[in-house]
Amino acid sequence: MKRPELLVPASSLEVLKVAVIYGADAVYIGGEAFGLRAKAKNFSKEDMCEGIRFAHDHGVKVYVTVNILAHNRDLEGVREYLQELKEIGPDALIIADPGIFMYAKEICPEIERHISTQANNTNYETYRFWYNLGAKRVVSARELSLEEIREIRAHIPDDMEIETFIHGAMCISYSGRCLLSNFMAGRDANQGACTHPCRWKYSVVEEKRPGEYMPVFENERGTFIFNSKDLCMVEHMEDILTSGIDSLKIEGRMKTALYVATVARTYRKAIDDCLESPEKYHENMPWYQEQISNCTYRQFTTGFFYGKPDENTQIYDSNTYVREYTYLGFAEEIDERGLARLTQRNKFSVGETIEIMKPDGRNISVQVEAIYNEEGESMESAPHAQQRIYVKLTETPEVFDILRRGE
Repeated sequence: MKRPELLVPASSLEVLKVAVIYGADAVYIGGEAFGLRAKAKNFSKEDMCEGIRFAHDHGVKVYVTVNILAHNRDLEGVREYLQELKEIGPDALIIADPGIFMYAKEICPEIERHISTQANNTNYETYRFWYNLGAKRVVSARELSLEEIREIRAHIPDDMEIETFIHGAMCISYSGRCLLSNFMAGRDANQGACTHPCRWKYSVVEEKRPGEYMPVFENERGTFIFNSKDLCMVEHMEDILTSGIDSLKIEGRMKTALYVATVARTYRKAIDDCLESPEKYHENMPWYQEQISNCTYRQFTTGFFYGKPDENTQIYDSNTYVREYTYLGFAEEIDERGLARLTQRNKFSVGETIEIMKPDGRNISVQVEAIYNEEGESMESAPHAQQRIYVKLTETPEVFDILRRGE
């Protein structure tokens, strides 16, 4: 076994900082253009600079996505954007389009180039192709098994890196290259504007009976025929850590700080425990399972890692997420009175029992004793999202501890 990188997504500067504190070795983010998550908050130039500084101060790398499939109209803007990234200095760029790759090689050759899963990387000759063009890393297609990944590792240079998704949402289309959104909503998934029509509910209409909608049933379990379970490999770390993968990637560049903290903390501990002792890893398995179940999720699958998924990979009854906890905010600072300052994300009240979630794996149940606004006035509850408040708890949290409430 070798120690792989744990690569965690971040939708904003706040989430980046949480990812760093809760166990990430590297974080991937999107700028304000040319990434595949147009609806994510994404990073301004100023936030990107601050985020990279924060990550580097903690020994963590930052990768920036430039992974759209570009049209002619995009190319001039891409060149300008790459010039801006050259000045900002992330550790790597994640690229899918060969044209953008060559621009990056020309404009900012000092920044590593990683090949996105969108490029359909399914065999070792593809890896060697990109390596010979100057790529440091290739993200494997999600359709690969562990056996195929091991074979790729055996046929590529030792200094070439393999990155693989091990947790998060799966896409109905091959390597995420989907046309449904563009066809049905005019929003191009390959330009970062996916509307997720794979999660919609469908019926069939017979040609000669317009307006008569017939639900689509499979085994009488429901109508969400494109909807996949979420990938989760936390129970299979021994196989992952002996596969030759260099970077273990979490999906979720549109997820909350609570989600990112929970997944990062759980996989950090699972990886470290497994490397220390397989026995310790198996002893702690109930803890990993419990923590991951606290995330927002759909149900879990091992995807393609053990061969072609069976019929149980699809969800037929509902596309709704299961949510066990509500994110309240995180401790941005602790003042001289022992009060935690936070930017409130969801309503909570004095007298409630909530949890302090710590980066080291502890979850501490506490009671809300008092809430104050910025003027120091006492409040019974914090009803307004994004309100800056000060909270007195029965135990004082530390900076970056997350506050959450069980559902």
